[in-house]
Amino acid sequence: MALLDMLLRIAAGVGFGTLIGLERQYRARMAGLRTNALVSVGSALFVVLSAYGFGGGDPTRVAAQIVSGIGFLGGGVILRDGLTVRGLNTAATLWCSAAVGALAGSGMYVPAAIGTAVVIGVNTALRSVGHAVDKAPDTGKEAPSRYEFVAVTRDENEAHVRVMLVQALSRTVFHLQSISSTNAEKGRVEVRATLAADGRDDRALESAISQLSMEPSVTAVRWDVLSDHEEVDL
Repeated sequence: MALLDMLLRIAAGVGFGTLIGLERQYRARMAGLRTNALVSVGSALFVVLSAYGFGGGDPTRVAAQIVSGIGFLGGGVILRDGLTVRGLNTAATLWCSAAVGALAGSGMYVPAAIGTAVVIGVNTALRSVGHAVDKAPDTGKEAPSRYEFVAVTRDENEAHVRVMLVQALSRTVFHLQSISSTNAEKGRVEVRATLAADGRDDRALESAISQLSMEPSVTAVRWDVLSDHEEVDL
């Protein structure tokens, strides 16, 4: 195998993995630019090793182990966050990065480029489609689209909690309709907010407030679903 050909395959693995990782880095996912690039180039290196490092041995033996090996790496990014499981899409993307790297290591540049484009397209174009499906109302039920969220904190941390709540909701599908604070017992204050969304999405709300619930200054959080006609006394 010519050195130039080997370098080209390795460079292709790095390049394709970097393209996939750019989208993940932009979305601020756990496995971003460097992780996807390393997974891709690592797969390419293993394929090159299996094909040319053992005197013409069976290249499929090492390449086949990449699939199972990436499974352990993907398992490390799958986490339980409140009532939801996060990281499944990130793990699947790492798996695809390994496949693209294996294609590049085999010298199949066109399929590797097509695979890279497909992975990026799925993570971008289908993102809005997935959100639309999640928000689609169940025709058999009257789906509430309003929520009440309450966070209990100390008096001196009221402003900080209000800012954190607004920031957490700014990156979600929920719209902040109103926010207020009421005094509670023993120097505590309740930050109470009314939220609205196009459809019911309890999972998205739980994910949005998960960081706020872990804030040391917040002693308790709760949220309730409101019917369309129910009003909150603020």
